[in-house]
Amino acid sequence: MELHDGRPESMEGRSEAEIHTYDVLDELGIHYWQTDHERPAETMQDCLEVDAVLQTAICKNLFLCNRQKTKYYMLMMPGDKPFKTKELSKQIGSARLSFAPEENMWEFLHIHPGAVSVMGLMNDTETHVQLLIDEDILKSEYLGCHPCVNTSSLKIRMKDITDVFLPAVHHDYIPVHLTGE
Repeated sequence: MELHDGRPESMEGRSEAEIHTYDVLDELGIHYWQTDHERPAETMQDCLEVDAVLQTAICKNLFLCNRQKTKYYMLMMPGDKPFKTKELSKQIGSARLSFAPEENMWEFLHIHPGAVSVMGLMNDTETHVQLLIDEDILKSEYLGCHPCVNTSSLKIRMKDITDVFLPAVHHDYIPVHLTGE
């Protein structure tokens, strides 16, 4: 794996979702670095290999919903921090959080499991999904994420995500404090 400055040289064989991600980032003037994986990054262990290339951590992205499936959340948190639903539920005032169904992930974000990423929010034009970001991620200078596919990864300044990307795609975020306890 090699880290490249900006868009990959060739778009051949890349999905529409991935190409759309590069288009949006380029249109917004957001600087990024990109790398392709030898195999899809489907687990946090796979992401550790990518982290070494990006020289930043890819965060864990969880797609969640309340029991009634009326509220949906994307949680960005450090990959090495345990997730405790009770801890998060208290902070956002939503009881009984669980993993959201795959069909809702596709319906709202146009992404598949294993490729959940803040970049998917550009596809959530009706803002069905509320972004939650752990404060440890917010403190990071850079964010590692997928461009809506898990065969590539991006390194982007966190400030560009919060100050440029999210406003452009009409999303805000709620900072959360997770301890994993």
